Amino acid sequence: MSRGGSVHRAYSVVVFVILAALDNVAIGLVPPLYGSIGADLGVSEGHIALATTVMFLISAVAAIGFAYVGDRTDRKPVLIVGTVIWVAGTTWSGLAGDYGQFLASQAVAAFGLGGVASVSFSVVSDLISPRRRGLVMSFWGLSQGVGTLAGTLVGGILGHDDWRRPFLFAAAAGVVALLAYLFTYSVPRGDSQPELAGVDYEERIHHEDLPVILKRRTNVWLILQGGTAQIAFGSMVWLPVLFRARAEDQGYTTGTAVLIGSVFATVFQLGAALSILGGLAGDRLQRRTPRGRALVASIGVLAAVPLYVVLFFVPMKITVPDGAGAGAVISGVLTNVLTEPTVGICLAVAVVAVMLTSANSPNWFAMIADVNPPQHRGTVYSLGNLINGAGRAGGNVLVAVAFASLAGAFPPPLNYAVGLAAFQFFFIPTGIMYWLASRTVAKDMADTHTALLAVASEHRPDRHVGGDQPAGVQRLAAQQDLGPTG
Repeated sequence: MSRGGSVHRAYSVVVFVILAALDNVAIGLVPPLYGSIGADLGVSEGHIALATTVMFLISAVAAIGFAYVGDRTDRKPVLIVGTVIWVAGTTWSGLAGDYGQFLASQAVAAFGLGGVASVSFSVVSDLISPRRRGLVMSFWGLSQGVGTLAGTLVGGILGHDDWRRPFLFAAAAGVVALLAYLFTYSVPRGDSQPELAGVDYEERIHHEDLPVILKRRTNVWLILQGGTAQIAFGSMVWLPVLFRARAEDQGYTTGTAVLIGSVFATVFQLGAALSILGGLAGDRLQRRTPRGRALVASIGVLAAVPLYVVLFFVPMKITVPDGAGAGAVISGVLTNVLTEPTVGICLAVAVVAVMLTSANSPNWFAMIADVNPPQHRGTVYSLGNLINGAGRAGGNVLVAVAFASLAGAFPPPLNYAVGLAAFQFFFIPTGIMYWLASRTVAKDMADTHTALLAVASEHRPDRHVGGDQPAGVQRLAAQQDLGPTG
């Protein structure tokens, strides 16, 4: 494949999507194994859940430093360093001899993970033109959701009789992905921006740019919305525990119940695959109005709340062979979807609910790229990721406290259902903030577009660079529709 050609660029996007998925596989491994790891290391489930919380926080904080360095320097070495660190930490997790080692290894892995997502986002945003941003970012967001699901599934299947095996498997997959990454295209900043066609864009972020970033009101809403959204999403890492408790309540042994919980949690979140529809809807509506992406995200998040509440209370009758191998349990769960009406109803509700909330992800990614110049995108993403991490960690901790508090009035699994349902109401302020972003995004997009044209004019003052006047809102939307596909 020719260097920088369409095939090389497509290969690079695929590798970055895989890296983003593995990033989340590492995080998704632990929740279905809370009980198994805790029992082996001599601590409670809450202690192991703390490791997940630590991962969220450290990864989010580390992402800011990695993103800032990536926005100032060559991004490829930064990504390599981040990947090596998380692979080393994940390997150590699988070899940990006590709880202290496990907690420390998870912290090391989280530090490396912080460098993967933020810098990868910056690179991918430069590979994709504005016109296709929502669609491609839906694959990016989908890879993260699929990664979490894959982590849950791998944790349950490979770890139901040996919790260490999934960590070593994920680390090996990380090494393979790192080798593939070495052959990706080192994309120049701003490569996909129509305004910068033919321009050697050398702008880099500086510490005094932070007030400029926060002056864009859309950035403020995009960053803050993750705080409440991720409290809700953070609570969902306990979904395997809910289904495990339902299985135990029906008399299944612990090993089988862990498998049931992991498989059901995976199957019920398949709606995340339909985030592509959210990205396509955002792209389509964006061509009509610059408010398009924000409105799609707002409507999707708000519409999902009542569906989630219903999902957690629909009773399920689980019929799988107790004590059987992983293959038989998985087959039994999939058969239940077709033969047990309660399971089928739950699946249908879950798919629609997850599909609606998944419209958040691709449009969030695309809007960050829309309203920020290339040298700011990684840092803005990392700031949003910091709030996301804090919210997700908070959700993970608070929902555990809620489960324990509710257990007195509602015995398992009802305490899990009540707690999870209550936490979905945190999506409401998220939807409101997306609506507020829809009111500011047009101006911020136009300002960024005009600033990029000004940079291009400095590099080629004798040439026409897309218009002499500042870009109006409707003209900007039209240009996105007609721009190169990248």
